[in-house]
Amino acid sequence: MLKRAFVAHDPGRVRLRFASRAVLGIGLAVAVCGAVGHSLAAAITGGLAALLALFTVTDPTVRGQAATTALLPVAGLPVLTLAAVLHDMPVARDLAFLAVVGAGVYARRWGPRGHSLGVFGFMAYFSAQFLHTVPGRLPELYAAVLLSLVASSVVRFGLWCYERRLPVPAVAALPDGATGLERITTRQAVQATAGAAFALAAGQVLSDQRWYWAVGATWWVFVATTSRGEAVVRGFRRFLGTVLGIGLGFAVAVPLHHEPVVAAVVVAMSVFGIFYTAAVSYTWMMLAVTVMASMLYGLLGVLDAGLLVLRVTETAVGALGAVLAVLFVLPVTTHSVTEAWVERALRCVHACTAEAAARIAGGEEADPPARVAELEAILGRVRLSLAPLVHPLNPVAARKRRARQVLGLLDDCVREVRGLASVAADPEASHDIRLAAACWRVEAAVEALTAAPAAGRNPGADREAVPEPSGAEPVLAHLHALERALLDLAVPLRRAGHVTAGA
Repeated sequence: MLKRAFVAHDPGRVRLRFASRAVLGIGLAVAVCGAVGHSLAAAITGGLAALLALFTVTDPTVRGQAATTALLPVAGLPVLTLAAVLHDMPVARDLAFLAVVGAGVYARRWGPRGHSLGVFGFMAYFSAQFLHTVPGRLPELYAAVLLSLVASSVVRFGLWCYERRLPVPAVAALPDGATGLERITTRQAVQATAGAAFALAAGQVLSDQRWYWAVGATWWVFVATTSRGEAVVRGFRRFLGTVLGIGLGFAVAVPLHHEPVVAAVVVAMSVFGIFYTAAVSYTWMMLAVTVMASMLYGLLGVLDAGLLVLRVTETAVGALGAVLAVLFVLPVTTHSVTEAWVERALRCVHACTAEAAARIAGGEEADPPARVAELEAILGRVRLSLAPLVHPLNPVAARKRRARQVLGLLDDCVREVRGLASVAADPEASHDIRLAAACWRVEAAVEALTAAPAAGRNPGADREAVPEPSGAEPVLAHLHALERALLDLAVPLRRAGHVTAGA
């Protein structure tokens, strides 16, 4: 697991840049808050705002990211005000929190921007509970949030705007033409609200001061998940990461939180860990989040061993609330979600091939690297949707085997497409009539996999008909290997209807 988190393939060093820029942006935000004389609570609020802006804003263009960042205060400050005003009215405070949870999840229907604004709004309410915000402190917190967003934006869109050189597309939500309770985002909003209600009630039984941890655990299980299987796995990983983080907190945060310089270094390392591991290991990301939270509680002067144990318990309650909600409240099956993501990945394989062929044929507008980046992002989403099936605790061996076969063959497709894009970038590559024929066969293979098979026809029956490249031409070699991988995918995808049938 450690190897996967820190040695995983990082094309273009995107994760390294992502994490390094986050440390710089959040550090600048906190420094600015300190320079203008803000309190520690305001500096923490500002740092959290910068973290969320850098972490959750994932629009596919720089212009879109800037627009979403500018809208974050519009979503967050009214929610922060509401939380502060209701601070001494427990019943109204709790009902408002549940409404914020439901609205935040429902906002995902508007794509990456809705997702970012929903998360920011939720965390504004959550941070008000974390810092016991009252109306008298609001002006300082408003200023801290605005200053921090400006500071982090200076880094993101000015000093270190690497998106201009290496676009990293955000994978939008799957198209969902349903209405009412048939719409996935609506069902998830209902699920999240129900799970949060359970977590809130159980969390308050455990602690009348830190009950919001349970609600937070429920909320974050729903972020970036769609099906019930994904949510169950994410809940387990959240709990595991928290337990590991608490263990590290006992070793680092408890003895060292009185040293401001050491605490600042540990927080910076935790921020780097959050951003660097987020795309490859939710468990390790949660470990980093837990260590950072432990240090912040230390800086606030409330850290002790009992608090860390309580955090584990509240996290378990929150994860349980999420799991119960996705299993019993308007469940969304793993099968339906995975099928859609696999089809989208296959369509993107074809688009990558077409872009590479166009570039080799002399097309100046073709951009194979951008398509490859999109394919890798989609494959990451396929991995997330298949995670319940390949998890060690999954007892259905046949389903696990098919899911692993699908992932392996999709990895093969990505590898060949990446190689094809690399060859296409060579200015000496030339058009060959065999290239066009091979591209047509790739398109046919994709169509065979994404359309209902004809009666009595085996989608993999043409596998032996794939001609071998007559020479050592790299382009044709990649295309033929890609075609074989696509034809091999017919076996696990068509068996029992689809790889995830019945999940």
